[in-house]
Amino acid sequence: MIKTDSAAEQPAPSPNMISRRGVFALAGASAAIAAAPATARGFGSGFTHGVASGEPHAGRVLLWTRYVADAETVLEWQVSESADFSRTVSEGQIIASPDRDFCAKTIANGLTPDRWYFYRFVAPDGTTSMTGRTRTLPEGPSARFRMAVFSCSNFGFGWFNAYAHAAEANDCDLAVHLGDYIYEYGGGTYPSGDQRHPERTLEPAEEIVALADYRLRYATYRADPDLQRLHQVLPMIAVWDDHESANDSWEGGAQNHQSDSEGIWDARKAIAKRVYREWMPVSDEPYAAYEVGDLATLFRLDTRLEGREEQFNIGKVIEGRENPQAMVAALAAFRAGDYADAERQLLGAAQEEWLGEGLAVSKARGATWQVLVQQVLMGKLSSPSGLVELLGDNVPDFARRRLQAAALAERAGLPLNMDAWDGYPAARDRLFESALSADANLLVLAGDTHNGWGFDLSHEGERVGVELGVCSVSSPGFETYLSAIPPERMASMLVETNDELKWADTSNRGYMVVELTPSAATTEYRFLAGIRQRSTRLAGTKRAVNSAGAKQLEV
Repeated sequence: MIKTDSAAEQPAPSPNMISRRGVFALAGASAAIAAAPATARGFGSGFTHGVASGEPHAGRVLLWTRYVADAETVLEWQVSESADFSRTVSEGQIIASPDRDFCAKTIANGLTPDRWYFYRFVAPDGTTSMTGRTRTLPEGPSARFRMAVFSCSNFGFGWFNAYAHAAEANDCDLAVHLGDYIYEYGGGTYPSGDQRHPERTLEPAEEIVALADYRLRYATYRADPDLQRLHQVLPMIAVWDDHESANDSWEGGAQNHQSDSEGIWDARKAIAKRVYREWMPVSDEPYAAYEVGDLATLFRLDTRLEGREEQFNIGKVIEGRENPQAMVAALAAFRAGDYADAERQLLGAAQEEWLGEGLAVSKARGATWQVLVQQVLMGKLSSPSGLVELLGDNVPDFARRRLQAAALAERAGLPLNMDAWDGYPAARDRLFESALSADANLLVLAGDTHNGWGFDLSHEGERVGVELGVCSVSSPGFETYLSAIPPERMASMLVETNDELKWADTSNRGYMVVELTPSAATTEYRFLAGIRQRSTRLAGTKRAVNSAGAKQLEV
């Protein structure tokens, strides 16, 4: 917890003080696509999905719940410094409406900085929601701030043990989710029928495309007891990545969207955004900044839908070439041409300008850390040479094809993942130049890849900052598709191949705790023992330290 002024001595209320009532097991639900809200599919009435909080600031926080009834319902909400609500410090009314799938959000204002609070909702008949716990951000001198950071939580692969461990550990001030909070695929796709956990039934069974589909998928995820518990005891800052809409999405489309059978992309994208904002404790702003006293500014970015141009496809670049030499020549021409486009966008011009100005303002006000809360890897990452030869025969065809293409790309001086910042080098260069101009202490958080990473970031020989890539909550990493290569060997090959990469983990599920102090940013990667059984047992941890001003990791 934070150690600052008088509020700093306030102990973190135990999450066990909070009633677990309302943490529901999944109910059976029809897979039929209909316009009915998620409630009609088996999630009951009343307070169906617990509570959540988010968008914390020094004097306010956003509160969320879901209350299902026959018509829209006016709910009371209350915030107190004690779990018995003996004195209410903020209160009001909010409407739970079928137009928003009965989800209700409100802002509690007038709160004291750097303080734990309890909150609840009350229905007209007097029934109450479960009690939630939240926290405001500090103001002024701040000694410590801790974030539990998550990414890539695929319901079908197994239990959300990382969420459960974070709630049980009770040692953080904020939860941060970097995206892929849900996945859009239908049952039997990802995970496949053989990979699917038998107790994790996905609804709807088909890929989600329509409004009712997205709503039911969120209802399914949010009924998970460990996810509910995490939301109950910690405020969250969250960003969407691609799977909240469709795989490898960008401003104008997605790899997993076929317009001829799934309709207009803009319509699907609008539905995905709408339902995310209904079901998540987030504002409607596409990007935002949060001041953590004099310790840090957190910049919540959208690298996915706001301004991203379409990803390059290495397969298309080498398509039709008959031999490796011709393929490498085509890749070299691509590297010198389209890939080097100086105007190429990932954030979009408006967001890019906002971020550059924000970095300068944050540094000028004396904040120690400038933290990017965003989705995809920023560090430079190429495929290790000789990787394909180590695979053996027991590798899926799609994985082999991708790695063969990656090996050719590496020979041409191109990166492994065109969906990451590596696919947008000019945009990354502009961001780095803004950070250097501001003399920012840049700390980049990234998800997306399902694996753990630690990068030193540089630009034209100058240190820019560090990047911490979090492993997934439940989505599989390299170990699933490259099982012929021992994980330790895979990680060492990646580190040996890439100068900026200081550490990698390619086989564990979990989350990371990032602790900010005036002197250092210390990260503890926490690896769960597994996801097939519901358990909070850890298999191990890994520590990385970035001293303030050093702009390099000690691992």
